[in-house]
Amino acid sequence: MIVSAICAGRPAPLPGGTVSAIAKTPLEGPVVVSLSGVTGDTQVNRRFHGYPAMAVHLFPAEHYAWLRERFGDLPALAGPGGMGENLHASGIGEEQVCIGDRFRLGTALLEASQPRQPCATIERHLGTKGVVKAMVESGRTGMFFRVLEKGTAQAGDTLDKVEGGSPDWTLRRAFFAVYGKTHADAATLAQLIALPRVSDRLVRDARKRLERPYKRL
Repeated sequence: MIVSAICAGRPAPLPGGTVSAIAKTPLEGPVVVSLSGVTGDTQVNRRFHGYPAMAVHLFPAEHYAWLRERFGDLPALAGPGGMGENLHASGIGEEQVCIGDRFRLGTALLEASQPRQPCATIERHLGTKGVVKAMVESGRTGMFFRVLEKGTAQAGDTLDKVEGGSPDWTLRRAFFAVYGKTHADAATLAQLIALPRVSDRLVRDARKRLERPYKRL
């Protein structure tokens, strides 16, 4: 699982007037990864991502080819960071990483906390409709990590799994359970909520799903 780029972004306007730091660019040399994320990165909307449970976002490099196949040559995906990711990595996916899995990246220790929930900002950034729907239907969403130990890392480092989390709960299963078109039943959602290393935001959204099963989150 190779991290080919570590990326950061600054707030900038998107079409429609929204301000976002979704457009990120690769950083050179060793980068400090702290409890609040990659040094130099900005997280504008703390409701949907941010410190501490969602400090670092990873989007699998393989998904870029899938997006191009579905939506054509998107200029925003010309290089790493185009999907708002801090870590552009290959050999890793939502179907294999479980909630609570821990990884060493350089000297930093990361813990998988939840899948990403795609939002309209992605489509404003890419200038293309239908991307969010395709991500939701496929479960190709990316993932978030909390940082357990501050450290340094750089492009070319590997994500080395050092400890397993909840083996029955891959990030893709967690995504479909809470955000999918056909979400999980109450017993399954309760099981997800009880996981020891799940993010507080995913717990909140799972509880909302229990209270309002048919409302879009």
